Amino acid sequence: MTSVHQYAPTIQRVLLFGLFFFLLFLSFSVLKYFIVPVLWAAIIAYMTWPLYRRIKAFCNEKSTLSATVMILLVVLVVGIPVLFALFMLQHEGRNLYYELQKQVFSGHVKVPDFITNLPFVGSEIARTLRELNHDPNSIIQSVSLWIQGHLNYGKVVFNEVTRNLIKLCFAVLTLFFFYRDGQSILNQVSRALEMVIGPRVHHYLDTISETTRAVVYGVGLTAIAQALLAGLSYFVAGVPNPMLLTLVTFVFALIPFGPPVAYGAISLWLFSQGQTIESIGVLAWGICVVSTADNVIRPLVISGATQIPFILIMFGVLGGLASFGMVGLFIGPVILAVLLAIWREWLHEAQESDAAFPQLKAPEPVDSSVSK
Repeated sequence: MTSVHQYAPTIQRVLLFGLFFFLLFLSFSVLKYFIVPVLWAAIIAYMTWPLYRRIKAFCNEKSTLSATVMILLVVLVVGIPVLFALFMLQHEGRNLYYELQKQVFSGHVKVPDFITNLPFVGSEIARTLRELNHDPNSIIQSVSLWIQGHLNYGKVVFNEVTRNLIKLCFAVLTLFFFYRDGQSILNQVSRALEMVIGPRVHHYLDTISETTRAVVYGVGLTAIAQALLAGLSYFVAGVPNPMLLTLVTFVFALIPFGPPVAYGAISLWLFSQGQTIESIGVLAWGICVVSTADNVIRPLVISGATQIPFILIMFGVLGGLASFGMVGLFIGPVILAVLLAIWREWLHEAQESDAAFPQLKAPEPVDSSVSK
């Protein structure tokens, strides 16, 4: 009986931890469908938090009213341009389809000679072009048959669009509560971490916050700037559907080494159409201005103290995209940047500890001859 009472606290502690982890597993099973909307809401709330603080002060610190105003602003500032972009994409996509159809039926589709002279694939490209120019209807019929045989993909696309719209609604709803109760949530998380790690956790949180802001703004603002600069060259060069191509360039700009692929493909297409000057102009603008914008914007956003290696950003973007989808473009680099920040802080603490408590050196032996 005595041995049972002796081990009772240990057994209770083990059962308590087991129950805790079991509840965590059940909670994850329930909430896993809402992880992506919550992550999007957290990113938007974090990026717009300074603006929310100003609106809250203007609204006399009324949390519900200020959160409602902020949600309306986000919907107006983000939602209206997105709807406008969708209409523009629909219009330009239809024009692009008609233009491609016109070129195919004209029987004069061609590519530069160096493409047809490429090893392995050049002969196949040349053969496909000869068949296309000789009998365009056969190609159109083959494409139509392929589309009819893969109509299920249309259902998949429709289901994916519907699912993303539902996620968007949950993200907006979550964003409202992040604005209203965000400070309380942060205080609770900070207090819980302080109980586990200690008072040093506040310094960790400040470093993580600074690093996260640098990554999000560095990746996002750089992609926007590069897309706008590239879109300007598309518009000046007279490229069809510049709005669509600018959005495509923005997506590529979120990925390391993506912008050269975007404006390089546009330049190659202009060259294939005989517009040599425009092609050289787009390529030169892309190399001299678009690609160098990264070296100008990132140092302005990311300070020297939070400088993050490029390879870490690249692995974070690509790995996050593969693991989490589009939201992984931001989540992946942030996770690795936070890990890097904790690593640096740990090394800094070790250096401070060595400086505060230097190792005591053994006293040097006294020469007896000298003492005499």
